[in-house]
Amino acid sequence: MARKKKEEVNNTNPLADNVHIQGAGTVKDENIISTLKSNYMPYAMSVILSRAIPEIDGFKPSHRKLLYTMYLMNLLQGKTIKSANIVGRTMQLNPHGDASIYETMIRLSRGNESLLYPYIESKGNFGKAYSRNMMYAASRYTEAKLAPISKELFDDINKNTVDFVDNYDNTMKEPTLLPVTFPSILANVTTGIAVGMASSIASFNLGELCETTIALIKNPDHDVSETLLAPDFVGGGYIIFDKEELDKIYSTGRGSVKVRAKYKYDKSYNCIDITEIPPTTTSEAIIDKVVELVKSNKVKELSDIRDETDLKGLRITLDLKRGTDPDALMTKLYKLTPLEDVFSCNFNVLIKGTPKVLGVKDILNEWIEFRVECVRRKTQFTLDKKSQRLHLLEGLKKILLDIDKAIKIIRETESEADVVPNLMIGFGIDKLQAEYVAEIKLRHLNREYILKRTEDIENLKKDIEALLAILQSKNKQKKIIIKELTEVSAKYSGPRKSEILYEFEEFDASSVTEIPDYPVTLFITKEGYLNKIRTANLRMSGEQKVKEGDSVLKTFECSNKDEILAFTDKAQVYKARVDDFADSKASQLGTFVASKLEMESNEKVIYICVVQEYKGYMIFGFENGKIAKVDISAYQTKTNRKKLLKAYSAKSPLSCIEYIKEDTELVLCSSSGRMLILNTGALASKTTKDTIGVSVMTQKKNSILESMHYYREGEFEKSWRFRTKNLPAAGAVPSAADNTDQISF
Repeated sequence: MARKKKEEVNNTNPLADNVHIQGAGTVKDENIISTLKSNYMPYAMSVILSRAIPEIDGFKPSHRKLLYTMYLMNLLQGKTIKSANIVGRTMQLNPHGDASIYETMIRLSRGNESLLYPYIESKGNFGKAYSRNMMYAASRYTEAKLAPISKELFDDINKNTVDFVDNYDNTMKEPTLLPVTFPSILANVTTGIAVGMASSIASFNLGELCETTIALIKNPDHDVSETLLAPDFVGGGYIIFDKEELDKIYSTGRGSVKVRAKYKYDKSYNCIDITEIPPTTTSEAIIDKVVELVKSNKVKELSDIRDETDLKGLRITLDLKRGTDPDALMTKLYKLTPLEDVFSCNFNVLIKGTPKVLGVKDILNEWIEFRVECVRRKTQFTLDKKSQRLHLLEGLKKILLDIDKAIKIIRETESEADVVPNLMIGFGIDKLQAEYVAEIKLRHLNREYILKRTEDIENLKKDIEALLAILQSKNKQKKIIIKELTEVSAKYSGPRKSEILYEFEEFDASSVTEIPDYPVTLFITKEGYLNKIRTANLRMSGEQKVKEGDSVLKTFECSNKDEILAFTDKAQVYKARVDDFADSKASQLGTFVASKLEMESNEKVIYICVVQEYKGYMIFGFENGKIAKVDISAYQTKTNRKKLLKAYSAKSPLSCIEYIKEDTELVLCSSSGRMLILNTGALASKTTKDTIGVSVMTQKKNSILESMHYYREGEFEKSWRFRTKNLPAAGAVPSAADNTDQISF
């Protein structure tokens, strides 16, 4: 029974059957182009004009509505308030959900670190732009207020500088643009995707931006690249300088900027700390890519990677395997991971309601034109107000001639409506002046009050004259803008966050081959020949062959992956890998080092050492008795340079040189026959390669420091004679009981 009643009810509904809907079920042939024009194009234009593309003031409508709401809430002063309160009030202007409004606030805040010059001061967890996992807290937990720089967005907004329109329900007014006093359009990164077009604007240093704008105002032909060096991002990093690409961005508004992460190497923990990354990536994306490379054996130098980001800021730590070159590894990771990324520029801006892709110079010129109009409108507004005030005061001045007459006219007028006309007739003033006089309180109808009010007449005339001069002169309007830009730069600009890298090393994957790691033995001769023989083949080799009159000076057992440092008599050092020298046999002379390393024609090798890790010290002994202790890391280079100048001091003749892996005891020998035992730990190491050293062994007249060698236990019968607590010292002459046969290096 119930089912039957339900069916009867449905049958009585005129919408229950398509027959009752007019036009339902019929098929119409329509041109798809006209359908798109009538249905899709209005939506597309709404997205372009009202959502995704910024205007010349640097803001999208959602940004502008939020900031203006905060301005109306007097959040330029005072303490922060709950974000939920701000979001709710913004909905009076922005008819969208609270989530989208709050996300807009998050991006504009200082805590999120999205903008180079944030407009909102934040309190609480606002997330981090460089981490997708560090999400922001709900709006009921966070607080916000306007940042001091936001004052420059609303300066003179109530003086008719910009147009106001009704909000979506016609209950209040909102500005179409903000009268910004600096080119905010280029001060912060702005990205947006509309329908059929997009916008991606890089941020620039405010000081450079203001300087460039001032230069353009003074000289329209100014080359912006002279003052605007490169984009500057809130996350820092290195900007890879490419003049051709930057000029393209400056002139056309399209191009790309390469940004590299910034890192530092911690020797004590043998790890790399990455502290600044490109603005287009996140720490998680970098870690995921590095882990992928390690798993695929494309990167073998890492033992661990972890995210150590905390309240102090971003930090990604890479633990290195022993013997890894950190700079070479980072050059490789720059190529293979988002540690080096590209910021694509597409300077698409709404200019008077029309989207245009403009270069930096054109955008600044458009902003200057916009700001000139703001200054003109503000000046006109101020002029109108002062002229109106002057007009009223001039009417009041006429009353000063006969206050009693004015009182008599008002007292004797029977009808209230006749007071103003009677005053107009009695004093020859117009309706506005008469109404102003009529509204004066009885207590103010005295000579003192009227004199005080009329004292401003002369000042008002001067002000009006100055305002008229500004309106009639574009140069004066531009001078006002220059003054404003100078003040903004002084208040808010700071040093660049993104360092410009003019010289850099690119990773060439095709040129990188894995250096085979196997033990070798190096034979160095007095004449400067180097012969490399695999240690495994050494037993089968005969005696090492040398030129007539030559002899083997040193023998090294090392790895094929180690590095060679060859010091010359020109105070220079040449670097090479052991792998650079071909494997040889004992029956061959080997390779002439000077030719292999492309030394100067009159340059001779005086010392060669092999370095596995850049740990230890170079000890230089000079004829004047001074010893220089240089940290071997001073010879480590980020690039593959083969030649280093000023390898040691040339101010005094060099007598001996040695590489020690750790502090030890050396015996210094003077030409006078004296000897001195030196513990190198008593000397402070230097990072300056050409340091002159410190006096260690005092020399008698006509004597010099001749040589040095490792001290061996039992070399002296009474070793205490050759040791001293204080330096410099003269040393002692060996006795007949001492074994003075020197041990060569």
